[in-house]
Formats: sequence, structure tokens, C-alpha cells
Amino acid sequence: MYSIEKRLFGYWLTFGGTIDRAEMSAWLEQSRALLSKAEPPFGVFVDMRTLLPLTDDAQIAMRDGQRLYKEKGMKRSAVILSSAVLTMQFRRIAKETGIYDWERYINADKEPNWEDIALRWINEAIDPDKVP
Repeated sequence: MYSIEKRLFGYWLTFGGTIDRAEMSAWLEQSRALLSKAEPPFGVFVDMRTLLPLTDDAQIAMRDGQRLYKEKGMKRSAVILSSAVLTMQFRRIAKETGIYDWERYINADKEPNWEDIALRWINEAIDPDKVP
């Protein structure tokens, strides 16, 4: 399951459960349509707390989507996760797509105020990796 919501800062993406290549491709196509009208720069909030690890096929569409968001004007993104395996998977994908420097990963199980931390990164560039 996925959803895309337009917000004041940009886009709030939610991914949950098992997402196969077909569903990830549908997300990519919906993203293309929305981002064709986007006014850069914008932020991206990604809630992946309930997402299961992606198959290799689904990862291909995710890589294309990450590149698309960056090309269309993404300034920063925050990814909320609850799985160490998924965190490693998405750090690797972000490095492969070249968005790693603009993306931060927040563990919802360890950070009770994960939404505030993410929004401060997106809106104010307060880096959660550098805050004591």
C-alpha cells in the first residue's frame, strides 16, 4: 500500500506492507504526474514504519522514483522507519541514486517525536544526525 499527499512543505509519502514491482511502478507513475506540476524546491516526508523489505524488482522502481523527486526539485527528505533491515536497504538505495546527502533516516521506535524531527529537517535544515 502507498499514498501520496500534497502538503505545504511538499509531499508526504506513506508506504506499508508488501509492495511489489507493479504497485511500486504505479507509485512512480502517480509521482511523475504530480511532480510535473511541482514548484521546486519542496520537501518529502516518507513514512515507512510498516513497510516490509522490498524485492529487487520493486527496488528498481523506487530508485527511479528517488531520482525523479530529486530531479524535480526535492531539497530534503526524511524517512521514518522501524526496521533495521529496511533502514540498511534504503540507505543503500539512496547512495545508489545520489540522494543520500539530502535524506535523513529516523527510527520511530527510538525517537518518540519522530514527526517533529523529520519536519525540522525538511523545513529548517536542522540535521537530526548532528543534533545531540
